[in-house]
Amino acid sequence: MTITTKMVKDLRDKTQAGMMDCKKALEQTNGDFEKAVDFLRQKGLAVAAKRAGRATSEGVIATYIHAGGKLGVMVELGCETDFVAKNDDFREFARDIAMHIAAANPISIHRDEVPEAVLAREKDIFVQQALESGKPAAIVEKMVGGKIEKFLAEVALLEQKFVKNPDLSIQDLLNELVGKMGENISIKRFARFQVGVE
Repeated sequence: MTITTKMVKDLRDKTQAGMMDCKKALEQTNGDFEKAVDFLRQKGLAVAAKRAGRATSEGVIATYIHAGGKLGVMVELGCETDFVAKNDDFREFARDIAMHIAAANPISIHRDEVPEAVLAREKDIFVQQALESGKPAAIVEKMVGGKIEKFLAEVALLEQKFVKNPDLSIQDLLNELVGKMGENISIKRFARFQVGVE
C-alpha cells in the first residue's frame, strides 16, 4: 500500500509523534491507521522502559486550584533537560496531572508507597465483609486478595484511570509523553490540600 503524506500528517496530528516515526508506523502496519496508533504507543512504552533509569534533575512544579478555592494541588514533575521542562506538552501534562489528583484523590504515586496502616485497615474491612457473607476461609482469602488489588489500583496515581480519558491510565499518559519527548519523565511528588480536611 502507498503511504501518502496526508496519512502521515493525520497520524502525526493524532499522536504528536515525529513525521518519520509516523511514516514508519504506517509502513509497518500496511497503512492501517488504528494499528499505526497502537504501534506508536508500544514504541512509547519501549522508549519509556529504556529511559527509566535516567536521572530527572530538571522539571516543573504545577498547581491546580479548583473553582471556589477550597481544593488545591501541587505536583512536581521531573525530566532530564530544561528544554523538555519548558516544552508546552510537558507543562500541559503537569497541569493535567495536578487536576487529576484534585479529582481522583490518590494516596500515593506507586502502589508500593501506600502506607501499611491504610492497607491493613482496608484488608480488615474486606475480611469482615467476606466473613459476614458466609463464604469458606479459602474463598474469603481470594476475595480479599482481589479487593486489595482493586483498592491499590484505585489509590495509586500511576494506575488510576485518567479523569479526562478513562481509557488511559496515568502510566499510559506518562509513557506516551516519554515516547514523544524522548527522555525520562517522572512524577516525583504531590500534595493535595482541601479546606477543612486533614
